Amino acid sequence: MQADSLTIVRVDYSDATQGAALFRLLDVYASDIAGGGQPLDPALHAPLIDGLASTPGAFSLLAYVGEEAVGLANCFTVFSTFAARPLVNIHDLAVAAEWRGRGIGRALLGAVEAHAREVGAAKVTLEVLSGNEPAKALYRATGFGDYVLDPEKGHALFWQKSLQP
Repeated sequence: MQADSLTIVRVDYSDATQGAALFRLLDVYASDIAGGGQPLDPALHAPLIDGLASTPGAFSLLAYVGEEAVGLANCFTVFSTFAARPLVNIHDLAVAAEWRGRGIGRALLGAVEAHAREVGAAKVTLEVLSGNEPAKALYRATGFGDYVLDPEKGHALFWQKSLQP
C-alpha cells in the first residue's frame, strides 16, 4: 500500500455502495474471533444502515485503498457528564484481515480523534478484549489506556446485560 493511496471518508448512510461496504466490513469483524466469531445475518443490512442513519451522534468512517474499502470505524458522539462536553466512543474498529499491519487502523483512529477534536470532545473511548494483543498494542501506541480514577479502586470494566429473548 502506498501511503498516499489511503483515503478515509465519512459514510453517507444514504449511499448504497458505502452502506454495502460498511456492512461487509462489519461482517468481517463479526466473523473474526475478536468480534464473536459469528457472521452477521444478511437481513440486518437495512436495519443496521437505517439505525445508524437515525441515531443522533452516530458516524462511520471507511478507509479505502484505491476503490477498495478495507477498514471501518463505527462511532457515537455522546455526552460526558464529568467533563460537561461530548465524548466519542469507537464502537467498532475493523480492518480486513489481508490489510492488517499496514497502518489502516492507526489512520482510522487518527481520523476519529480529528473528528472528536472538531466537536470539542473531552475524550475518545473504546472497548477491547483483554486477550486481543494486536489491538491493545495499537491502542496503546496511539495513546489509549485503562480508565482509572483511583488506582486503589482499580480500572473500569465493561459489563453487559443481554436483553435478547
